[in-house]
Amino acid sequence: MKKNLIMWSLVGALMLTLVGCRSAAKSGETITVGSKNFTENIIVAHMMADLVEAHTDLNVDRKVNLGGSNVAWTALENNDIQMYPDYSGTIVANYYQEATGTSGETLAKTLELTAEDNIKALGSLGFNNTYTLAVTKETAQKYNLKTYSDLVEVSDQLILGCEFEFKDRPDGYPGLQTTYNLNFKEVKGMDHGIMFRSLVEGEVDVVDAYATDGQIKVFDLVILEDDREFFPPYDCLPLIRQDTLDKYPELEEILNKLAGKINEADMQELNAKVDDKGMKEDVVAHDFLVSAGLIEE
Repeated sequence: MKKNLIMWSLVGALMLTLVGCRSAAKSGETITVGSKNFTENIIVAHMMADLVEAHTDLNVDRKVNLGGSNVAWTALENNDIQMYPDYSGTIVANYYQEATGTSGETLAKTLELTAEDNIKALGSLGFNNTYTLAVTKETAQKYNLKTYSDLVEVSDQLILGCEFEFKDRPDGYPGLQTTYNLNFKEVKGMDHGIMFRSLVEGEVDVVDAYATDGQIKVFDLVILEDDREFFPPYDCLPLIRQDTLDKYPELEEILNKLAGKINEADMQELNAKVDDKGMKEDVVAHDFLVSAGLIEE
């Protein structure tokens, strides 16, 4: 009897060891979340990473601030990262060189095009971070600027400060030139982080901005109206490789917890916490998820 008890104790210990090994193996698996090189995208990437960490046994490697859109997209295609947040208009117009439409049409085309490359586009977070052009109140008053068409009349006297990739993207400055016949005196490429400082310090007169930029509120800038509706919708959504989703199907439901949870005003406020108040992107992301009840403190 005693021998049997010892034997079963050993069997039980062995089973626990095997289960422990399996758990360790699972928790030892890693998924990499990337981001582009601006505040908002970094915040959303941290949200995605926090959700995965909170609701799975996966380890998460965070490769944020990789670079511009094409850098992040290539990293996803090459499996250097397995997921990152992107925007419907960027995906359709920039990566696939296809025509965009309404928000719903562009989202539908995003799902269709990415699926052909074995990439899954998940639910929109709820905000449209479209491009726009911004000026200071002083510049708007001096030249009586309200719309892009107003800007055309004086663009040859002004300097545009814009992200490097905006200078070359078809949904950026080249498209604006064609649609509005905009021709600035000079176009200066620069990192997103210094554009607004350059604007308020008078080094440039106009900048390309995102509708959800926290700096718009911080510097009390004037957003000009895209009166010919050139810029497509840019609904933010998570992208994930299909082979990753096949391996971890629970990730779709987990990441879709963000769907519809953030509007433009929310995102502008989150961005301002980083750009104005100096908070870290990962802290802002974590605090939001806790306040939304998506993860525990």
